[in-house]
Amino acid sequence: MGATVSCCMSPGGSPKLARRAVELDDYPITTTGDDVSEDTGTYLQHISDREVPDELAQESNPSDNARASTIFLNKSQTDVREKRRSNYLSNHHTSPGLSKKYSSCSTIFLDDSTVSLPNLKSTVKCVTLAIYYHIKNRDSNRSLDIFDEKIHPLTREKVPEDYYSVDPEHKLIYRFVRTLFSSAQLTAECAIVTLVYLERLLTYAEMDICPCNWKRIVLGAILLASKVWDDQAVWNVDYCQILKDITVEDMNEMERHFLELLQFNINVPASVYAKYYFDLRSLADDNNLNFPLEPLDNQRATKLEVRRASRTAGMKTLLLGKRGV
Repeated sequence: MGATVSCCMSPGGSPKLARRAVELDDYPITTTGDDVSEDTGTYLQHISDREVPDELAQESNPSDNARASTIFLNKSQTDVREKRRSNYLSNHHTSPGLSKKYSSCSTIFLDDSTVSLPNLKSTVKCVTLAIYYHIKNRDSNRSLDIFDEKIHPLTREKVPEDYYSVDPEHKLIYRFVRTLFSSAQLTAECAIVTLVYLERLLTYAEMDICPCNWKRIVLGAILLASKVWDDQAVWNVDYCQILKDITVEDMNEMERHFLELLQFNINVPASVYAKYYFDLRSLADDNNLNFPLEPLDNQRATKLEVRRASRTAGMKTLLLGKRGV
């Protein structure tokens, strides 16, 4: 169920929005790379072996290869170097106080975000910051009509004449994504998978995310990630309730194009997921978006242990369910 992707034409609502708010530790990302074969039957390749570009492209594609550097982290480095140089010059004349908390022999500082259980608010901020750097430091304005908001508007408001040239601020991107995640009750893990699909789209389709297409590309990536990640995914028609002026037919068409451009490769290896998580944390550290640190006490230690046990049990349940045991 978790890996089923389909276009929803039904005018009704989905069971997702009617149920309780999604907890951050519901389901882990798991991948099954075992090939199905019988000694007397036909050998069947796994979809991850069939629906990918050539080997050379895959080796340099971070959304497929865990050893390849993420695109967003590379695009952020120019700005990061400028910020560090500016901070060095300003701190050279002043005596700044301690801006970070450090663990000692008597006190351990931890945040509540882990690779298997990310903090939702911090993760969404980091993902939208990655999208911001994608737009700001893009190589060109290569796009496709299906993602052009002037051709397929998300609202009835008139698109400004300078829409193609004005880069959105990080706050605008964050508000757009936060509204979707809050209304659709999506998880932090879904945000990370969204970024994986976005970079995979840009690599496979050889296009750029720019002011004229970023909203529809992000919406398409969220739509697909929620269906792949969540067993009770939000239906296409539900997004039409969040974005009042978009039609379900437009959502269906955009989803079909997104899948075709991905060559139907929706597999996210655990190693790739982990790489994106840690690179997002590096991006947060470079931009002073540090995850909130709190001292570790007995109560927090007990809470972390309970979450760890719950996550382990959830992983076993999901793995057994996917394997049909």
